[in-house]
Amino acid sequence: MMAEGRKSMETELAIIGGGPAGLAAALAAREAGVEDILILERDSVLGGILNQCIHNGFGLHTFHEELTGPEYAYRFIEQVEEAKIPYLTDTMVVDLEEEEGEKYITAMNSKDGLLTIRAKAIILAMGCRERPRGALNIPGFRPAGVYSAGTAQRLVNIEGKMPGKDVVILGSGDIGLIMARRMTFEGAKVHTVAEIMPYSGGLKRNIVQCLDDFGIPLKLSTTVVKIHGKERVEGVTLAKVDERMKPISGTEEYIPCDTLLLSVGLLPENELTEELGAKMSPVTRGPLVNESMETSLGGVFACGNVLHVHDLVDFVSQEAALAGKAAAEWLKENGNNVTEADLVLEQAEKTASTAADRMQAETTAITVEPGAHVRYTVPSKIRPDKAGEETLIRFRVDNVLQDHYLCVSYDGEVVSRKKKRILAPGEMEQVVIRHSDLEKHPELSRITVHIEAE
Repeated sequence: MMAEGRKSMETELAIIGGGPAGLAAALAAREAGVEDILILERDSVLGGILNQCIHNGFGLHTFHEELTGPEYAYRFIEQVEEAKIPYLTDTMVVDLEEEEGEKYITAMNSKDGLLTIRAKAIILAMGCRERPRGALNIPGFRPAGVYSAGTAQRLVNIEGKMPGKDVVILGSGDIGLIMARRMTFEGAKVHTVAEIMPYSGGLKRNIVQCLDDFGIPLKLSTTVVKIHGKERVEGVTLAKVDERMKPISGTEEYIPCDTLLLSVGLLPENELTEELGAKMSPVTRGPLVNESMETSLGGVFACGNVLHVHDLVDFVSQEAALAGKAAAEWLKENGNNVTEADLVLEQAEKTASTAADRMQAETTAITVEPGAHVRYTVPSKIRPDKAGEETLIRFRVDNVLQDHYLCVSYDGEVVSRKKKRILAPGEMEQVVIRHSDLEKHPELSRITVHIEAE
């Protein structure tokens, strides 16, 4: 609701987050006919995390050329500027509410103070954050020299500061692997990368280019069991772990170092999503969405790393474009209710009608579920009457699997079986569901994505 004495704004489509997901969603929505768009970004510039990712490897799928992170972001920022899509930087969203079909965003910045933005539709594109040391319960004091890999990346690439000279990295996520190479470039000695799982969490190409090419060892089934030092990190003790992730006595190894970088997972930024009341996935910690990237709340869409953590930013942009186009279609179907309604009754009838239509769509929706060796699927529902020519289902496996079959089942019957030489948790996989196939199964209620051995 609009609060008295507070600056208020109105927009047809509000996008929370000005990173690669938010920018791509805004451009797709504008192309689909939405004129009134507002991007809200908490940083001082658009681009999100890409601004500190100065390594190459971006854009091969989107622009068919290899770009750095800032170059990739700037391509989208340029398009947003050319399209004259308004945005607010240094603006933090602190609250989301929904009332009678309207979405109310409470945000704050130094210029306007606290402000309320009323929107018809919202796209959530807040990205993700790193899991901190506190989540790991590593014994020891809290000395200087313990950083998340992303914080170290910002210090080196944006602020021109070195976190340390003798480095151990815990976790083999892509940021940790990239920082192993980056710290080496800057003259630091990276002693090892320790990974508690029996497999790497990053892309194979990053293991080769960031570790193997520089002779940096990757120790699997290994974790840090103690951090030494009180004022500053003096060293760490590593140990092997068993199948239950418990340290194995007698395998301890002490490595002197002055810096410990943590690359131990990313968490989607979904406090606002949960506050709004969207249904969440316990696996991805992101909202459950349908084929249009729409959450369980009508007119609220999600895309990018706030939905599930991606391996490539190109896929973020593709997913965000789908969300932007779907938001535009939703706005066309539901009308523009941003301005004050002349008749309260008319508004109530429209809301009731929309709710009834949504309920009908939900009852006819096909459930998409993970099966053997598949951790999750995005989307989790497909509405046949809303699906386009094809729906892309993205997922991750739960282990490294060689010479297995990627299968799709319709109500328990295998309809697709494709051999994969290797599957790994660090790399996202996908299958395509064509609408023409769905038409052949009018009574279909469940699609299962699963992995089978030979």
